[in-house]
Amino acid sequence: MKISNETKIGALAVVGILALVLGFNFLKGKNFFKKEKYIYAVFENIQGLGKSNPAVINGLQIGHITDLDGGKLLKRIVVTVVLTQDVLIPNNSLAVINPSLLGVVSLEIKLGNSNTYLKTGDTLLTTLSGGAFDEALKMINPVLYEVRNAVKSLDSVLHVITGVFDPTTKNNIKGVIENLNTVTASFTVSAASLQTLLNPQTGALAKSLDNVNAFTNNLVGNNGKLNNIMSNAEKTSNNLANLDLQKTLTELNNTVTELKKGVAKINSNSGSLGLLLNDTKLYDNLSATSNKINILLDDIRVHPKRYLTISVFGKKDKGNYITAPLVDDTLKLPGKTK
Repeated sequence: MKISNETKIGALAVVGILALVLGFNFLKGKNFFKKEKYIYAVFENIQGLGKSNPAVINGLQIGHITDLDGGKLLKRIVVTVVLTQDVLIPNNSLAVINPSLLGVVSLEIKLGNSNTYLKTGDTLLTTLSGGAFDEALKMINPVLYEVRNAVKSLDSVLHVITGVFDPTTKNNIKGVIENLNTVTASFTVSAASLQTLLNPQTGALAKSLDNVNAFTNNLVGNNGKLNNIMSNAEKTSNNLANLDLQKTLTELNNTVTELKKGVAKINSNSGSLGLLLNDTKLYDNLSATSNKINILLDDIRVHPKRYLTISVFGKKDKGNYITAPLVDDTLKLPGKTK
């Protein structure tokens, strides 16, 4: 019997499809040649749990999720778990969904202490309300309970931040952070400058303190001199305080008044000094007398015999009297001519 090519191609296609289906299910963890054990868990919120997500006990994967059925109302979601490991699960064990921000959401089974174990088709204990879940989780794993509360708080904060921080606010925050970076850089430079200033050997503050210390040492060394200066200043102030300043000012005022009166008399024509300074007649007389004395002296110099006779046989010189003062040639400089 001859098999047609169409039959061969059809059979080959069926085998390929069957191999593809078996291989795909094998990669998903299904084994058609081995009887598998199914258990169920019911949740109000599966928190992102999906098909093929792992089911673990104490960190070891013992199965995976094969089906999720919430009906039309989705108030209660039935999770089907196929067990790939032959394990005994106490019937008081608790199924907990472990959400993950970075990895895959998993279904963790917290083992109970019962001696009766789950069979195929049985349902794990879960929490249908948040309060019961929190109480159960608090008793089973207090650390996980605290972590769950922290995750809830963080999730609430993230929702608030997402709702409040619009693009404008985000840009403003970005600008504030950039300004903070600039301020931080300025603080770094200021800290370096302050460290240089406060350097105990070369810092300006250390030098200033050294100068202040030297100045105070000088003050201590010259304390005796400063005391003497202060004592002298105190004595001087006491002497000034003891002076009769009003009496001195009165006497000075009287002296100034008398001086004014004397100056007034000098400026007036009354009195000898006033006449001497203000009367021109005295000046004219003194000038005429001086002129006559000059004439007399010139005549004595030119005609000495007229006024003094030494020889017995001599005679007085008469006539040719000088009537005007002669030019005093003794005032001429040597080598100069008139």
